[in-house]
Amino acid sequence: MAHRKVPKRVFARAKEDAAVAETATETPQTTDSSYKLAFQDPEFLLREDLRPIRFQLELLKPELLLDEANIGSTFVIYGSARIPAPDKADALVNAATTDRQRHIAERLRAKSKYYDEARRLAQLSSECPADADGKRQFVVCSGGGPSIMEAANRGADDVDAESIGLNIVLPFEQTPNAYVTPHLSFQFHYFALRKMHFLLRARAVAAFPGGFGTFDELFELLTLVQTGKVAQLPIFLFGEEFWRKVVNFDGLVEEGVISEADLNLFRFVETAEEAWDKLTTYYATRDRAYLHRDPPRTA
Repeated sequence: MAHRKVPKRVFARAKEDAAVAETATETPQTTDSSYKLAFQDPEFLLREDLRPIRFQLELLKPELLLDEANIGSTFVIYGSARIPAPDKADALVNAATTDRQRHIAERLRAKSKYYDEARRLAQLSSECPADADGKRQFVVCSGGGPSIMEAANRGADDVDAESIGLNIVLPFEQTPNAYVTPHLSFQFHYFALRKMHFLLRARAVAAFPGGFGTFDELFELLTLVQTGKVAQLPIFLFGEEFWRKVVNFDGLVEEGVISEADLNLFRFVETAEEAWDKLTTYYATRDRAYLHRDPPRTA
């Protein structure tokens, strides 16, 4: 039998058939929505009973594209969408028209330093070299929005590195910040799938001061690690004063609803260099000592 090259496939590719379907002669039958190829029919894909398929698509699309981009791991940066960049903080205060507004604006201005820390942390993370397999490690990943998220993507851009943005469709306009790498900018319908993609490749997480969204993301992560659903990883809370003010961690222990050991799941830090030093020590030595709780403060 003569040797012949065996074809890789015998069926037409979906892309090819989709192109042919677009050229169909218009008749009462071909113009009805029932005749559309299922994967070319938005009305069909948006039906309530197709929710499981949409879940799969939102899980699969970013996973495939991130894998094709050689993203081995990420450094996820959470934080407020309201904290101003330092050069815009004074304008925020000056725009206040009531004492209450001014007080809040001044508190936000005081936290504007974290914009710079998030930006610096992203610079440090983005300079991490690829591994022996060419996989990029500790690629910056943010929620893709403004403020702390912008600072994270901006820090990567400062050192000519790519970064990821995971946006979510909201009732008000939510567009990616200008520093997200375009082909690594994703949009989600389901919060659950977005949060899953935050953590699938995460090998370190930094939570800067933030509101409901930051709390949602941070406490889901802490729950996953606490329950053993996710392996322990460096989790940094930037701004001990802020976090101790808004969450009484010691009170949770005293009330018996978490254990003393649960306070070892995260570590307070103040600067990007401090966080990066602890992260590199952890992964260089696999020494989890840095996760241990700081000594109790004396009165």
